[in-house]
Amino acid sequence: MKIVKLRRILMKKKISLKGFSVAALILAVAAIVGLSFYTSVSAQSNEEKAVAAVLRQNATAFAKNDMATMNKIWANDESITIFESGHANYGWADYRDNHLAPEMKEIKNTKYEYSDIKAKAAGNIAYATMKYTISGDSDGKHFDSAGLATAVLEKTGGNWRIVHWHSSAPRRQPSPQPSPKK
Repeated sequence: MKIVKLRRILMKKKISLKGFSVAALILAVAAIVGLSFYTSVSAQSNEEKAVAAVLRQNATAFAKNDMATMNKIWANDESITIFESGHANYGWADYRDNHLAPEMKEIKNTKYEYSDIKAKAAGNIAYATMKYTISGDSDGKHFDSAGLATAVLEKTGGNWRIVHWHSSAPRRQPSPQPSPKK
């Protein structure tokens, strides 16, 4: 009954059902495209959240001297590169054995955190930039530092793993020089 009334109204206004059907089809297509775009953006956001979570795990594992977690979130092969404070490590074994493990062992009461993580994922590759703060005790002295970092991650076996790391701290101000004697 309602369909008949709608048809009469449309005919009085000289709107054909064919035109109505085309409009409905266009609306339906627009809704589907919009929904698929939303789903795509949502999935991308989930991947970026997963990348940020791995990076936070990295900071927590370092602070807790948790090498087992580090082994899970870093690519365990010779392809990784680490550039830190003007020094380079090539491969997981080099980084783990000659840099990471000695540094983790040396620092006590470690606090290490990332902030302002900006992650971007595309397929099985992701990168992120972040700020970091670190503090602890080393050689009987307390230290506080901060800087910037960039990480590249690769998704393998359903898990994001760090394959490249670059961090740097701001340059220290030079010590004031005594004024020349006159």
